[in-house]
Amino acid sequence: MCKFLRTKLLPGLMLAGFALPVAVQAETYNLTVDPVTIDTGEFSRSGIGYNGASPGPVLRFKEGEDVTINVTNNLDTTTSVHWHGLILPYKMDGVPTISYDGIAPGETFTYKFPIVQTGTYWFHSHSGFQEPDGAYGAIVIEPKGREPFRYDREYVVQLTDAHPHSGGRIMRNLKTMADYYNRKQQTVGEFFSDVKKDGFDATVTERMNWGEMRMMPTDVEDLQGFTPLINGKGPSQNWTGLFEPGERVRLRFINSSAMTYFDVRIPGLQMTVVQSDGNNVRPVKVDEFRIAVAETYDVIVRPKEDKAFTIFAESMGRTAYARGTLAPREGMTAAVPELRERPLLSMSDMPMNHAGMDHASMAGMSDSNMKGMDHSNMKGMDHSKMGAMMKQADPFYAKGSGLLPKAANGGKFLSYADLKAQKPLYKHRPATREVEIRITGNMERYIWSLNDVKYGDAEPIRLKLGERVRFKFVNETMMTHPMHLHGMWSILDNGSKKWNPIKHVVSVSPGTTVYMETEVDAPGQWAFHCHLSYHAAAGMFRKVIVEGGEKSAALKSVQ
Repeated sequence: MCKFLRTKLLPGLMLAGFALPVAVQAETYNLTVDPVTIDTGEFSRSGIGYNGASPGPVLRFKEGEDVTINVTNNLDTTTSVHWHGLILPYKMDGVPTISYDGIAPGETFTYKFPIVQTGTYWFHSHSGFQEPDGAYGAIVIEPKGREPFRYDREYVVQLTDAHPHSGGRIMRNLKTMADYYNRKQQTVGEFFSDVKKDGFDATVTERMNWGEMRMMPTDVEDLQGFTPLINGKGPSQNWTGLFEPGERVRLRFINSSAMTYFDVRIPGLQMTVVQSDGNNVRPVKVDEFRIAVAETYDVIVRPKEDKAFTIFAESMGRTAYARGTLAPREGMTAAVPELRERPLLSMSDMPMNHAGMDHASMAGMSDSNMKGMDHSNMKGMDHSKMGAMMKQADPFYAKGSGLLPKAANGGKFLSYADLKAQKPLYKHRPATREVEIRITGNMERYIWSLNDVKYGDAEPIRLKLGERVRFKFVNETMMTHPMHLHGMWSILDNGSKKWNPIKHVVSVSPGTTVYMETEVDAPGQWAFHCHLSYHAAAGMFRKVIVEGGEKSAALKSVQ
């Protein structure tokens, strides 16, 4: 029987003055893609949503069920829906030109696929800039059996970076002037402060080095001027979730931003991380964590006092913050922290030791082409000879002065190295081959690429069904990139061997090398891209084709 998605107040999804729309438990679901108005409390603008709202409904599935989802396009342009992180047949993946043609205006497309996993995921448009314009929603998949951890109620906490400009306008502005939205550039006053601290010669040399590279130490975020939202609510609108003191509350964090990494903390409460990208991990107690664009983290908190607590998510560039509240009663609030000091990139963030280097002595690189280099244009370098110039010690967060995250008040900050799978999904075995993916680009021209080739000029990455591929990500840029492979799990190599965590997004910091492995068990055509919307649109995107062969016995789940 077909049932329409409707707003329904469920235990664990009761919000102070706000009811998050939730799908009823049924095998058939209906979604409409609609023009909507997005009100952030700071500005209102037209956007795109699902079932008349942005964010769209929380779709709740059960492990083992077969779902049918009818998506009707009420826009005047083609749309699509991608089920981010879900394992499904490639024709149901929702990526125009790769898995299907998209959904034409006025048309309905029916998705049908089995639910073979559990956890927290999300869905969004994969057409143009509809996702940054509001076309996103959450997915919660309940397991057949019991969870390996206890909680009394739960909330989805879906983050995004709403901007007063449309996605198309943002892209045009970035292509015209790459630093168009960089509103935190260094000032003359800071120059004199640096002279006092470091001396005139050192300060001038540092400024000249950045100038030669056509970049700035404030290039941490491409996009500023946004209002962060929690479940569609801006900081002044204060999304609120209720609890009874002593309860264990599960918070399902989803970063649905176009471009923004968030550092998340709840002052006064320690968080226990129990899932990463929908997969159970051994519990890790932390005071703060960084959530990359498109990642999900499930945490459990246990507020014991009869008082309110602030959910505080500040952007990695410290230019804005999302704010919500956990409270025993409606109307209660807690103190909102101040934004911390703005981070600055340093020469130690570079993928090579640029500071003090004689450019003319660099093989394949003269002063003239150094001036055209920005955010990775290092053609001519033999990467096999870079050796210690690529940072390897802890590749999950940059080690430079600007991006090394530190928890407030000296607490515990989550690292990728802390994540260990609670139960391995695959048997641990050696990879059959390695594929190197250099993350490249030119910030001055706002061109982003993989292996120095934009998507429109690139050949597909071809994999064989049954092999285990080791991907080597070499980030030659000065920005952090969340890399997302559709259709197959990404096994992050953080040194835990068979306990390496299973993810669908792997974040790669500036100047670092990160490895992930993939059991190639899904035939068809898949998308692979940076999940920063404007980087993907500018060329940091590939098609992956999985060809032939028979499934290996090694692909079976560990019993």
